[in-house]
Amino acid sequence: MSEFSITSPDFEEGGEIPKKFGYKHGNETPCIELHNVPENVLTVALIMDDPDAMAAVGKVWVHWLQYHDVNDITTTISGRTDFDEIGYGGPAPPDKRHTYVFKAYALDTMLHLKEGFSKQELEDAMQDHIITETKLTGTFAP
Repeated sequence: MSEFSITSPDFEEGGEIPKKFGYKHGNETPCIELHNVPENVLTVALIMDDPDAMAAVGKVWVHWLQYHDVNDITTTISGRTDFDEIGYGGPAPPDKRHTYVFKAYALDTMLHLKEGFSKQELEDAMQDHIITETKLTGTFAP
């Protein structure tokens, strides 16, 4: 069986994320596709963050948090970004080109977090329940 993976038709692995997905350029949500989700997975979670922000703002900036039950992909629960908004917050590097990481987690449990959860709450809820994980990276310049 092929490995669990994450891709986007909107940009290639390691490639430039188009401007329309940037926070200040339309903030459109990119299409994210998951492949080969293991059969025993109950929930898939997604974290998009900017580790390069550490040098500029002193923390890894959270751009997107969400999860959904694999049996009900129409209901997605979203977390709060570091823009203090719920849902997707696109790339917005304050200084130079940054790399953005989209991490998908396949979990063996159902999550029961309320809309607006934090990255820490999501990571705590996922602890000891990650079956497998994968990532997709893209870059964005101001």
